[in-house]
Amino acid sequence: MDIRQPFAANLRRIRHERGLSQEQLAHDSDVDRAHVSKLERGVAYVGLEIIGKFAAVLDVPPDTFLKPLARKSAKKCT
Repeated sequence: MDIRQPFAANLRRIRHERGLSQEQLAHDSDVDRAHVSKLERGVAYVGLEIIGKFAAVLDVPPDTFLKPLARKSAKKCT
């Protein structure tokens, strides 16, 4: 299982919920903005130190980023 995709989706979702741009998250967490972009696209692996920085800035427990994505249920036609 590749954890990059759930991490990317959760990071992007939480960042949007907090109303932060990638630039602001990068600045507040002392991470390069281009790296934030790569993480949100799931093309780079994240380290524990960066997970900790994001968790602190976004005020969530670190494991929040690794939770499985909820599957969308198919709509039933009646």
